[in-house]
Formats: sequence, C-alpha cells, structure tokens
Amino acid sequence: KSLRCLFDDRVNRRNASVLQWTCIAVAVGCLVLSSQTFADTFSLTPVQDSYTSESSPTAVPGAGNSLAYRTAPSGSAPRNDIAAIQFDIYAVRAVVSNWIADEGIQVVITTGGTGFTGRDSTPEALTPLFDKEINGFGELFRQISYDEIGSSTIQSRAVGGLANATLIFALPGSSNAVRTGWEKILRHQLDIDNKPCNFAELIPRFREHQQ
Repeated sequence: KSLRCLFDDRVNRRNASVLQWTCIAVAVGCLVLSSQTFADTFSLTPVQDSYTSESSPTAVPGAGNSLAYRTAPSGSAPRNDIAAIQFDIYAVRAVVSNWIADEGIQVVITTGGTGFTGRDSTPEALTPLFDKEINGFGELFRQISYDEIGSSTIQSRAVGGLANATLIFALPGSSNAVRTGWEKILRHQLDIDNKPCNFAELIPRFREHQQ
C-alpha cells in the first residue's frame, strides 16, 4: 500500500473523539541527493529497488527510484512531489523549507547525504529546521540495519523530525536503506491501524498549539 492509501478514510474512524478528525489524503515530498552529474541527467521513475550499492555513483538514483516506487500516488492521493538535486546543504534546506511551508505536504522523505564524506550534509541541512526531533527514528533504523549490515550501520546518520506540522525523515542513499526504512518503520508509523500508536493519528494534532 502506498503512503496515502494508509491514511484515507480510516482516519474517519476517529470521528467519535473530541478532536473530530477528518479524512486526510496525505501528500509526500521526496528529495533525492546525488552527484551533480546524476542530478542533472537522470529522471526518477517508480521502479522497485533498481540498485543496491552505497558506493556506486548510481546508488542514489536507485534509492530515488525505490522511494518513488514506494510513495507513488494511488487512490485519492492528491500529489507526490519529487526533486533531485546535488549535494549542497543550502539547496537541501531550501527545497525542504518550501515543502514544510506548503500545507499540502504532510511528509518529507529524503535519501542520500547521511554519511561521513565531505559532501554528506543532509542532517546538518535538516536539523536546524526541526521544531521537534524524532530521535527514535534514527535509533531504530540503525538497530534494524545492524542485523543487515553489522557494524557498518554506525556510518548511517539517518534522522527524523517535525517541522511546521510536517514529518521529515532522512534515509541513506541506497535502495536497501530505503527499503529498510520504509518497510520496517515508515509504512507502519504512517498507518492509522498500527498499534499501539502511530504518526498517522497524530497528524491532525500537530497544530494544536496554533488553535
């Protein structure tokens, strides 16, 4: 099931609550970080797990295709914004800032730029934007990844946070990492039926301080 299908009419099951939650068709912004060459030349298409290498120059486009596949619009989904840019801390921050200022976007997922090379700066780009950090996301991602890649998971700086009522999750730049982050964590936390709790049911409450 895609991201948006998990939200649809099931949110209406909560209408008996005092908050009177309404149906939400969630839109997602997907940001792919790549080298300048690939950012300029490749086109994202929803292909499942095209590449798996972290070090290959095609790793990020592969991760982007995997992410596009998993968040492809379906059902009543209103939109699915996808952007691919080169590694640049300010370019990342600019794209994500535009999305979190857009009330039509509820979730932002990035892939790439979470390692330790000189160009890896996604966490530095995103964390200043956070109103609240979702520390458990990175912690759980690395815990799960340990079973898959052992101690190499220490080189992942996957992070999550909340900014202007928008959920933001930064994944490493490989299709394996996208698959792990989505299948083991995000698809469950973005499912209104996940127990005992999930982010889906919290989306209508993120702006309570503004009411």
